Amino acid sequence: MTCLPRRLAGFEVVSRRNKFKAGYMVDRDSLLEKLQQIQVAIKNNYKSNKNIGVLSGISGIALFQYYYSKFLKKQDPADLGAEIIYEVVKRINNGYLFPTFCTGIAGAGWVLDLLQEENYIEVNNDSLLPQLDDYLFEIMENDVKNQHFDFLHGALGYGYYFLKRYENTQSEKLKKKYREKLIFLLLALKNSAKKGNNRIWWEYELNAKEKIYGANLSLSHGMSSIVIFLCKLHPYDDFKKLTKDLLIGSVTYILKARYKDVHSTSLYPSWIYKKDNHYENTRLAWCYGDLGVGLSIYHTAKTLRNTEYKKIALQIFKHSAKRRDYQETRICDAGLCHGVYGIVAIFKYIFTETKETIFKEALEFWINEAVTMAVHEDGYAGYKQWRGDDEQWENKTNLLEGVAGIGLAIITYLAPFETHWEECLLIK
Repeated sequence: MTCLPRRLAGFEVVSRRNKFKAGYMVDRDSLLEKLQQIQVAIKNNYKSNKNIGVLSGISGIALFQYYYSKFLKKQDPADLGAEIIYEVVKRINNGYLFPTFCTGIAGAGWVLDLLQEENYIEVNNDSLLPQLDDYLFEIMENDVKNQHFDFLHGALGYGYYFLKRYENTQSEKLKKKYREKLIFLLLALKNSAKKGNNRIWWEYELNAKEKIYGANLSLSHGMSSIVIFLCKLHPYDDFKKLTKDLLIGSVTYILKARYKDVHSTSLYPSWIYKKDNHYENTRLAWCYGDLGVGLSIYHTAKTLRNTEYKKIALQIFKHSAKRRDYQETRICDAGLCHGVYGIVAIFKYIFTETKETIFKEALEFWINEAVTMAVHEDGYAGYKQWRGDDEQWENKTNLLEGVAGIGLAIITYLAPFETHWEECLLIK
């Protein structure tokens, strides 16, 4: 693979106009203190993270630095962000090859495009990033062949990178290439989909050891991420024809999967692997559960201008807003993936969209809870990630599970400007 240039152009922090007023802030001083502590933890520890992706690697940590710089109206955090981006390029030049959106090169490329889009950096991505495209497409082709459409670790993540490039490239030649890559992925989704009763779904390996296959509805790895990806493609004429039927069919499948018992705590299962799918309580989180399903239905409603879908999505969010018991919601830590700040980020988005009081109350409840979870004396800003597999706490700097993501959620809660980092989690 051709190495990337070793130098990027200068970095510049810019301002944006206010899109909303955060007049409902809770214990602002505690949150500001957390941001300072997170900044110190990242500065001292980010190099220990050996990956470069947006969610699990250091490029996502750079996002925190740039947004924090804008929030403080100070240059120092952005300077550290630039240092981290240089480290990303250095690692690729030195042979880093892990490709995925979550952990590797596709995610890092996505970050570079977002930073340019937000006017945080000045860099010629049309010269820099195409050097990676053939390699990433080759990996995507292999994942498509294996019907591995995982957002974090598979074909959908590469597609998400190519979509960002399609949107931001200034070259018509490159735009055509990205269009072809995205159409390839859309056709693969269409050809691999299961169909029946006006429904469309994809079969996933739910348990490799026991060879259990079925539909995964999650936002992190399953159909909710596919639905939102289709929503992001649909507005473009290049993809409208291919996405519409897939979008309607897959949303129909998800809606039909709702539990029959109207009094159930969870409204939707995480996965479906037999016709008589029994009730299992799903967590309240970004990764799995009703919040991800709600986002997929809400984005479809906006994309197709469907008022019935919007009504259903808001019902899902209102039901979720009433869930506050830790044992029932299965919350263990504070991180974005399966912790409290992921809930905060989603309710922040939905409240901003709707201005409905119930979402403001849920947001305030969970941001207060998030502050109280900073109890680890040896944790970064008091936070650690709970690793359930080996039942231990771990310090993490990254966006998905660590303090960079916690910091970004706090900034979005406090800031008088609109943020777009949430796109990497398909929230926006």
